[in-house]
Formats: sequence, C-alpha cells, structure tokens
Amino acid sequence: MILITNDDGIVAPGIKALVDVARKFGEVLVVAPDSPQSGQGHAITLNQPLKLRKVNIFQGIDAYECSGTPVDCVKLAKNVLLKNKKIDLCLSGINHGANASINIIYSGTMSAAMEASIENIDSIGFSLLDYSFDADFEAAKVYIEKIIRYTLENPMQHCKLLNVNIPACPLEEIKGIKICRQGNGTWVEEFQEGTDPRGEKYYWLTGKFVSFEDPANEDNDIWALHHKYVAVVPSGHDLTFYPEIDNLKKLEKF
Repeated sequence: MILITNDDGIVAPGIKALVDVARKFGEVLVVAPDSPQSGQGHAITLNQPLKLRKVNIFQGIDAYECSGTPVDCVKLAKNVLLKNKKIDLCLSGINHGANASINIIYSGTMSAAMEASIENIDSIGFSLLDYSFDADFEAAKVYIEKIIRYTLENPMQHCKLLNVNIPACPLEEIKGIKICRQGNGTWVEEFQEGTDPRGEKYYWLTGKFVSFEDPANEDNDIWALHHKYVAVVPSGHDLTFYPEIDNLKKLEKF
C-alpha cells in the first residue's frame, strides 16, 4: 500500500502527477487536505473535530479529503482508514515550490512525510521548484518514478525520510540525481503593513531566501538545485545538535 498526501490541497495538479506515477507500483490511497495548507509545518488539529470525506478525483483510486493539516491526514489514514494495514511507502507532494534547505522546517509537505517516518514508514517528500499552479510536472515524474522504484526495491536503512527537490527545467536539462546534505540558509523576512476597510492595521509576511553556503561547496541541496540536479537529502526528526553536547557537559557541574 502506498499512502499519498500533500499540503497544496487534494485538487492541486502536483498530487495528481504523483498519483499518476505511484499507481504504477500497486495499491494507492490518497488522503489530503481539502484546502491549501502550505507553511503549516508539523501542526496537528486539537481544538476542533476532523472530518474525512470520500471524493472521486483520481480514477480507480480511493481518495479522501480531510479538514485538517497534512500531518492530520497521515494520522487519520494510518489509524482510521487503514488501521493496522501495512503501509509500504508514504509519498507527499508534488509540492508547488521548493522545500530545500531550511524550508523543510516550515513545510507541510515534508512534515506529512516526516509524520509517517516517525511511524517507521519509508517516506518521501517531493517538491518542484515552480510555485505556479500550472507548473509542468512531466520531467519531475520521470525522476520520481526512478526514486520510488529504487526505494521500494532498497528499503531505507538508517533513516525513514527523503527530502527530494526537483529543478524546474526540461528533462534534457536535468543532469541527474545528487545525494546531498541540507543546505545552510534562511529567510530574510519583511512584513508589509496595510489597513483594512475597517481602519485596522494588518501585516502580510514577505521575504526572500538567502543561502549561507560557499558556492564552491557541492555537497548540499542548494548547490545541486542551482546546477540542475535532483537533490535528495536523507532527513529525520532528531533535532539534537550533537557537536554541542560535550561543550554543554560543563552545565551539569555548574
């Protein structure tokens, strides 16, 4: 069984492209938000009931829209719809826009896949570097099929989560797959101020991504995508920063 979800909503073109590929590998279940949930990270719904509604969107595929977050979708799929049925692979995406570098922290796409990985399910989040609703996913589908096939034939050994970002360019321009680390960067944020019709101020978040990587470093996803490689980053949910442990040991005797 392959579970598919996303954060752009169940009617987004990206999830349709992912279903088109995944259905080649066996039984598929889709559980995705009923509206866009970008930037929700690992949010879960606690203060209101969740609703699931079966929809007929993908021919021959069981699909449900969920009133909650991407992580809610995975939890409901595993614990309600599938109960104890084995999930061989969880796929999230294809996201409209990048989830490389620090974006993994904010991403609903990646958090959904991460939730499945916490449940010991091999999981992959796919993102295309094109924010347009009309993005062309054809080149991405070629590499997604390769990665799904490899993962099913070679289950993950040391982690359960892959963050896959795909450059937005024609298939013939993609140079291949690059296994790399998460690049170091951040968002420089600004808030645009305005006034609503009632005279109350509001703030709209904007900003731009800034890389801290040396352009000569070829081992990270920022470099890979800039040079038109499909970036594959083995990821996880352990946020421990191990190099600092020894330095903090002095605190035990403070």
